[in-house]
Amino acid sequence: MMAGQSRMLGMAKLCSLIVAMMLFIFPFLLLISNSFKANQAITSDPLGLPASFQWDNYVSAFDKMGYISAFSNSLLITVLGVVLIALFAAMTAHYFVRHNSKLNQYLFFLMVAAMIIPFQAIMIPLVKIYGSLSLLDNKWSLIYMYIGFGSPLAVFIYHGFIKSIPLELEEAALMDGCGRVQTFFRIVLPVLLPTSVTIAVLNVLWIWNDFLLPSLVLTSSEQRTLPLSTFYFYGTYTVDYGPLMAGLVLTLLPVLVVYLFAQKYIIQGVMQGSIK
Repeated sequence: MMAGQSRMLGMAKLCSLIVAMMLFIFPFLLLISNSFKANQAITSDPLGLPASFQWDNYVSAFDKMGYISAFSNSLLITVLGVVLIALFAAMTAHYFVRHNSKLNQYLFFLMVAAMIIPFQAIMIPLVKIYGSLSLLDNKWSLIYMYIGFGSPLAVFIYHGFIKSIPLELEEAALMDGCGRVQTFFRIVLPVLLPTSVTIAVLNVLWIWNDFLLPSLVLTSSEQRTLPLSTFYFYGTYTVDYGPLMAGLVLTLLPVLVVYLFAQKYIIQGVMQGSIK
């Protein structure tokens, strides 16, 4: 009797997982299917399979987006943004934990409180100030903004993790002749690797797919990222749906490839971080 109930429960869980997987994967399959259709076929039968594969959609999307330039911009902004957020946030959180003064407590809570402020509330003053300083249309200004907006959450996550690291590890390194900087990079930072992987995944998805902030900062076509480049397919009265779908696939493809090759390390890092 118990064995039958366990089997039924296992089948129910399996069916639930299959349904959930289909709900998540269906929009992506629909996107791929429509990327091979002509505009008329997409508007008349968006859920149907393509009668003939329109490979020209990908050629048109690649040329119209300036894919190489946009990909390079997205890659530079994402890699530098993620690395600098992780590095600066880890150093800041370590300092807050190991120097637990009243001032540091106040600064930490102030940084955490900044997370509740929506970006839409400050985007107009932000653009106005940066525009008056002639700092718009610059990838480095955008990276700087991503560091500022991404650091509070990263500091909060690192802060909780660092408190679980025994202080004796750092004291032993100091007694062996390491300086404080060497101790951080040789002892603390390697221990933070699982948390760093989790933070990197969150920030890669955010920065790579972000449209709003780059649309406010980057104006010239040479500076635009991949999400901004897909806007080229929107005309005043028409939309090139086929190339647009193909452009979206080309935008998502690099992240999917990275995840497929790094999923083992990503899942391992997330699991270790949750155990900690």
